[in-house]
Amino acid sequence: MIRFDNSYARMPQGFFQRVDPVPVRAPRLLALNAPLAARLGLDADALDAAMLAGNTVPEGAAPLAQAYAGHQFGGFVPQLGDGRAVLLGEVVAPDGARFDIQLKGSGPTPFSRRGDGRAWLGPVLREYLVSEYMAAMGVPTTRALAAVATGETVLREGPLPGAVLTRVAASHIRVGTFQYFAVRGDTDALAALTDHVIARHYPDADGPLALLDAVVAAQARTVARWMGLGFIHGVMNTDNMAISGETIDYGPCAFMDGYHPGTVFSSIDRQGRYAWANQPNIAVWNLAQFATCLIPLMGEEGPAVEAATEAVHRFAPLYQQAWMEGFGAKLGIDGDAHRPVIESLLQMMAVQRADFTRVFAGLACGTARDEFTDRGAFDDWARGWRALDPDLGAMARANPRRIPRNHRIEQAIAAAVAGDMAPFQRLSQALIHPLEDRAEWDDLARPPLAGEAVHQTFCGT
Repeated sequence: MIRFDNSYARMPQGFFQRVDPVPVRAPRLLALNAPLAARLGLDADALDAAMLAGNTVPEGAAPLAQAYAGHQFGGFVPQLGDGRAVLLGEVVAPDGARFDIQLKGSGPTPFSRRGDGRAWLGPVLREYLVSEYMAAMGVPTTRALAAVATGETVLREGPLPGAVLTRVAASHIRVGTFQYFAVRGDTDALAALTDHVIARHYPDADGPLALLDAVVAAQARTVARWMGLGFIHGVMNTDNMAISGETIDYGPCAFMDGYHPGTVFSSIDRQGRYAWANQPNIAVWNLAQFATCLIPLMGEEGPAVEAATEAVHRFAPLYQQAWMEGFGAKLGIDGDAHRPVIESLLQMMAVQRADFTRVFAGLACGTARDEFTDRGAFDDWARGWRALDPDLGAMARANPRRIPRNHRIEQAIAAAVAGDMAPFQRLSQALIHPLEDRAEWDDLARPPLAGEAVHQTFCGT
């Protein structure tokens, strides 16, 4: 039995539409995250495929689709909402933390905009792998509780096997949730949403300005962690920025192999808006939209605009501090004191397209040099770095041996489509132990060979 306590379902009706998940033909459990189930206080053995696919709604659930708006690649859409997801409800874990349980790919909702509301197997497995890796690396993120095959076909570029992801989040409230009410001039709803978010995520915040400060700080930490892993979200729309500070909506996401700050993978990001190096700037842009929503709650407009602007501008120093701490740990040095050492390494990596992950992982064990074509230049840099007496322990904790390599994810998906889940299961195990140096997983740490590289990733909607 799941002990639900559905606070969002107690919000006014305009915040959501009540809707049940649509049953599927033949649900079959593909992956179940037993440790996460235990974290939530759930009995993993009681989580069957029928419930995780939406065929049965557990007692105490209050299924709904959340309303939100959003800027998509800079263009505002006043109504988006959960078009292929249903929030089953909220559970309170044994330690008192509250979590949403959502079914993604569970059928059409009132927000589907003529879509089928379904997901195909590939994006479900991608999100499972990447979100659990991010959690293992300590990055604030939504989590994957289960993946279920539906026994049905989803039509995208062709017929594809359908699947449902059970996603767990601190909440699914987004910048776009605030925008939904702001664009309608509904200050009562904005005030109710603000109070709800403060109570749920930032209980020490004493009003909308303090909430803005808290969200700015949370996002600064999260985006800095992305940068340290070479992670590219790919679709940083305002409806994909969680107020909790968690990474959400792993659509066309990817991790860099060869390093370059302008790297883009998303097939729909044709202008590079969400390139790796642009992510901090886009976070600021998104937070400015959030601040605009809160201004009507902050008193007289002139002083409110000034205070909100100052709050958004606090992102830059917070982000820079988190960035320097993160990259400093990756090199085992004081990032504040030795920023030029970090920047000169990154510049050299960009010129030579050295593998982002393998360079940092190889510094402690002496293999980083192999990732460079101009090894003399690396040797010159390394002499200065070694003179700083780097902390190898800090480096071991900060630098993963493995990342979710794009080609490995695609190989696991292709095998799963053919009915073989073994590559997915092996990759999943390797990714939830990213810091362990284990010979049995050495092949998963290597960059793609010629012909294996993945140059584009897709949303999967």
